[in-house]
Amino acid sequence: MHSRFRSDRRLTTRMGITLFLLGLVYVGFVAALIVLLKSWVLVVLVAAAVLGAQYWFSDRVALFAMHGRVVEREEYPELHGVVDRLCAIADMPKPVVAVSDMDMPNAFATGRNPDHAVVCVTTGLLRRLEPAELEGVLAHELSHVAHKDVAVITVASFLGVLAGLIVRFAFYSQLFGGGRRDQNTAVIFAAVMGVSAAVYALSFLLIRSLSRYRELAADRAAALLTGRPSALASALTKVSGDIARIPTKDLRTAQAFNAFYFTPALGREPGVAQLFSTHPSLQQRLDQLGRISAELGEATAPGGV
Repeated sequence: MHSRFRSDRRLTTRMGITLFLLGLVYVGFVAALIVLLKSWVLVVLVAAAVLGAQYWFSDRVALFAMHGRVVEREEYPELHGVVDRLCAIADMPKPVVAVSDMDMPNAFATGRNPDHAVVCVTTGLLRRLEPAELEGVLAHELSHVAHKDVAVITVASFLGVLAGLIVRFAFYSQLFGGGRRDQNTAVIFAAVMGVSAAVYALSFLLIRSLSRYRELAADRAAALLTGRPSALASALTKVSGDIARIPTKDLRTAQAFNAFYFTPALGREPGVAQLFSTHPSLQQRLDQLGRISAELGEATAPGGV
C-alpha cells in the first residue's frame, strides 16, 4: 500500500539501519544469555514471547496504559470527520479512532501496520485546538502510520524491554543452580546484569536517535499533505506551552510513552538532555515548519503564531 504522504528515503534508510544494528545487538544478547544461562530453550522462548507481544498487542497496551477507548462516529463526529478527510486525501485505510480522557493535550498513533492502526487523541487536546490545528496533529499521526515508523519503533523498543525483563527474571528466579549461591553464581549474575545493561543502553540511544528524526519527518509530511504548516506550528506551540504548565507528577505515567506522542510529556525543554530525548526541540520543529511555509508561499509563518 502506498499513501499520498510524501515518501521519505532518509527516514526509511534510518529505520533500516536502526533495525539492522538492533538486530545485531539482539543476536549478540541472545547468544550471550544462552552461554551464561546454559538454557537456550528458555532464552529463545522468552525473547520470542516478548517480541510477539510487542508486535501484536502494542496498540492495546498503549490504549490501556493511557486510558484510551475506541469511539464511534456518533460520539465524536467532528473527530471522525477530520480523520476521514485526511485518509481520503492520503489514500490510506482509516485507522481505529480512540479518545483518552486526559487533560494533558496530546495524541499518538500505534499499531503493527496501516490496516491495524489506532490513532488516539486526548480530551485535553480536543478542547484546546482549533479545527485546522487538530487536522495538522492528526495528519502528523497518520504519517507515522503511513511511513510504518510506528511499527519500527514498536519492534525496536522490545529489545530494551527484554533486557529489563531478563534482569528482573534473573534476580527473582532460581535460574542459577536452583537457589545455590556460590562464587560462580555471583559471576554469572553479574555478567547477565552487565550484558543486559549494555544492551539497554545501546538500544536506548539508537531508538532515541530514530525517534527524533521520525518526528521531524512526520511534521514535514503532515505540513505538505495539508498545505498548512502554520496550523501545525500553532498546535505545537499551544500544546507544548500547555504541557509545560501541567504538574510533573501528573506527567509521570505518560512519560513512558513519550516516543509515541505528538509532543513529549515534559514540563520543560530537555536542554543538555536533548541527546536522550524522544523528540527534537520545539524550536527545531518550528524552524522546519517555517521553511516549509516559505516554500509553499503560505501567508502566515509558523513563527508568528
